[in-house]
Amino acid sequence: MTRWIWINRFRSSLAFKVIFSTVLLSLGVVWLTGSTLYAQLSDRIQKVKLDSSLAEARSAVFNAQYRFVVAQNAKESVIKQIVEDVVVNSSTIIGTSVNGHEVALLLTRPSSKGSINYERTSNLISASSIPTALRSQVQKSTTAQWSKTTIRYANGNRVPGLAIGQKVSIPKIGAYEMYLIFSLEDQNDTLELLSRSLLLTGLTLLILIGLITWLVIRQVVRPVREAARIAEEFTAGNLNLRMQVESNDELARLGIAFNEMASSLQNQISRLENLSRVQQRFVSDVSHELRTPLTTLRMAAEVIHSARKDFDPNISRSAELLVAQLDRFERLLEDLLEVSRFDAEVAVLESVQFDMTQLVIRCISDLSLLASEYGISIEIHHPDQPVLVNADTRRVERIMRNLITNAIEHADGEPVKVTIVETGNTLAVGVRDCGVGLDGPSAYRVFDRFWRADPSRARVRGGTGLGLSIALEDARLHNGELEAWGRPGAGAHFVLTLPKRAGDAIEARLIRLQPEDYLSTPE
Repeated sequence: MTRWIWINRFRSSLAFKVIFSTVLLSLGVVWLTGSTLYAQLSDRIQKVKLDSSLAEARSAVFNAQYRFVVAQNAKESVIKQIVEDVVVNSSTIIGTSVNGHEVALLLTRPSSKGSINYERTSNLISASSIPTALRSQVQKSTTAQWSKTTIRYANGNRVPGLAIGQKVSIPKIGAYEMYLIFSLEDQNDTLELLSRSLLLTGLTLLILIGLITWLVIRQVVRPVREAARIAEEFTAGNLNLRMQVESNDELARLGIAFNEMASSLQNQISRLENLSRVQQRFVSDVSHELRTPLTTLRMAAEVIHSARKDFDPNISRSAELLVAQLDRFERLLEDLLEVSRFDAEVAVLESVQFDMTQLVIRCISDLSLLASEYGISIEIHHPDQPVLVNADTRRVERIMRNLITNAIEHADGEPVKVTIVETGNTLAVGVRDCGVGLDGPSAYRVFDRFWRADPSRARVRGGTGLGLSIALEDARLHNGELEAWGRPGAGAHFVLTLPKRAGDAIEARLIRLQPEDYLSTPE
């Protein structure tokens, strides 16, 4: 959970991205610099220790060999005392001085002239403190050899050390190896202190870099956040907010440009709102004002239509056309009034509970005469039990009448199928015809106002070009959706999906938009 919080913060915060990137890059630089510095200092400290230890070891071996050479004719007791002085008395206790060391004298091969073993180690250190590889090198070389080791005492103590060895020859006894073992505790402590100091310095530097970056980026991010907040307020409809400009830098010029853009947008939006209100009022007023003369024309047309048998055939036909066009004009006025209500956002729902199946059956029954005129049969598939819906009956019925009428007029003699499907809180109604169909662009534009796939044919049939547009608005007013599919020569399929309670969310798409009876390659 914490990981996702940090990921979301990284994605949504510019300041966090900049600070994180800066600290991360600084960490790389500090680590590289610290590692290089530590390596150089460590090499220098170890080299100084090695040089001084080698010098001291060579001096000690030289003095020991000189004493052995001088005492080559001496008695064994004298040689024994010399060995004791070289090993025990010449060693210095590690820890008492910077150059404290232990001494070990180990037999290489015994001489035939004597059998006395003079192997000695100072301060009870174990002979295993000398690495086997180092002994092998010393035995093969005439110069001093060295190796890092661990000093092992008889009491169990362990100390990191540096062993330096060289061959010596004891008269009448044989070849021996003399080792001086120096402690590296002080050097290791120094390196550890250096490592901690570099680490602490690096962390302090990273914290300071982070704070400095935060202070700098804060000056840049604050105006950006203010602009984003004002933009969100603009989206919510508050058009009066402006950015505060307090300086003359680039950010100030950005703020001035933003304020000018906001003022321009406010003016344009105000002009468009006023124009929209004027247009809506005009449509509404015109629709209302036309009702009175339309009523008068309707009365006169009915009188002429009722007496058409006494007229000349041409005049009689004109009377029939007059009544038909008046009917179309009246439907157009009603549709325009409904569209103006949608545009003005004053359309309201009058929800009641009803059976969707019975509503669809009633619409099919009312349109049966139209279907018979076109030679169309209508099939309905619905659940056995009632499909109860809490919605606006008038608007839902208007949707279904528009869809079924549109399917009948474009079926070209093929049957029309109406399918009703329901689930827990959602229902869907599909209206399928196998007539002329729609091409790809037409399927997207079929809900546009006053748009017709075939204008000439639509005029013959008396359409207003607003039916499907109003049906879509009615569906969305219920928080539902109306979708269309079509292919030329394969018909069309309209799917209405509604929540069973108006305003609730749609849980699922119950009817596939591309019908099952249409076989096509994957799109």
